Amino acid sequence: MKNLRQKLIDILDERYGPLLTMDQLADLLGRSTNGLRLSLRKDTAFSRAFNATSMKQGRRKYFLAELIAELLSKDIKPKPH
Repeated sequence: MKNLRQKLIDILDERYGPLLTMDQLADLLGRSTNGLRLSLRKDTAFSRAFNATSMKQGRRKYFLAELIAELLSKDIKPKPH
């Protein structure tokens, strides 16, 4: 049985591929692209966490799906049975 992190990686990889654009990450988080961009410029726990998952390719910024899944899986607590 796959753990939560691996399930999220599979979902993100199937939907977006291994790298997410700013637009795709905004869609995933339910935010506007400009709102996300502004949030990532501030020095907050949110921006530090998500900026740590990013990489630059030329002028474009991409987010690694595997690291996004890891970050999101930390905040999701499974319900006890």
